Order: sequence, then C-alpha cells, then structure tokens
Amino acid sequence: MKTQKIEISYLEYEKEAELSTEDKALLEMARKAAEKAYAPYSGFNVGAAILLENDVIVTGNNQENAAYPSGLCAERVALFSASAQYPGVAIKALAITAKSALIAVDSPVFPCGACRQVMAEYESHQQTPVKIILSGLTGKIMLLNGVSSVLPFIFNGSSLTKKPV
Repeated sequence: MKTQKIEISYLEYEKEAELSTEDKALLEMARKAAEKAYAPYSGFNVGAAILLENDVIVTGNNQENAAYPSGLCAERVALFSASAQYPGVAIKALAITAKSALIAVDSPVFPCGACRQVMAEYESHQQTPVKIILSGLTGKIMLLNGVSSVLPFIFNGSSLTKKPV
C-alpha cells in the first residue's frame, strides 16, 4: 500500500479590487445573473458567467422546480447555453457566485459534482484549461486554473480502453 497526496494550487484574493478588469467584469455579470435566478424553494440564488474565446459573455442562473430534481444549476445553464449558441467556441473563464436572503454568503461558492463533471467535459473537448473564479456575495475570491482543481479525479470517456466487439 502506498499513500498518495493531491495538491491544488489556487489564487486567493482578499477583495474584488485585486482582480483584473476582465475578471471583475465577468464576476459582475455572474452577480447580475444571480439576481434573476428562479430559486423559490431554496432561496439560494446562484449566477454563472462564461467568457468565450470570441469575447462573448454568456450567463446562467439556477432554475428550481417543485418536481425536484427537475431544476438545473447556474453553471450547467450557462455552459449548455454557451455551447448551443456558440458551438465549438472555447471557454476562457467561468465565474460563479451566489446570494441569499436567508444566509450570509461570505465565502466562495463551489459547483456541485454534476456541474464539475460537465465543466470537465467541455475543458477536455477544447483541450485547454478554463479559469474558474469563485466568490460569495462578500469575502475572499478564489481563482483556479482548470477543472482539475475542483475535480482531481475527472471521469473522461476517452481515457477508457476500448475493446473490440
């Protein structure tokens, strides 16, 4: 038996003013998207904004449904929308944030497992890392270089060995 260790590096910013102009703008778009979320059951509004290689920004927000789990997370709404509207255009960055009237969102918000896997699929397809900006309504901001920082053991269908039938 051998113990293995995974290390993840990320940048941590104390305040939004420390971000680049481009990252601040993307985070602001994610915040605006969170304002429009449909979250009557959780009261937890999540917004995502994607910067594409062609400099177009596509946003998404969580969409809840009484017939749980029929809703969809902000990240997947934005990713699927970007892919549908701009097929084949690479994703440069993804900003995710949240707000709630019920609790203080004062730390970075992380994507769920399903969203991480969808992010991994797009990143694998484009073969370049996606910058990920994670923020709460207030507090520190995290900047990660690639999905492997939030999903170290990515399931990738292309890594499976194919056997002849």
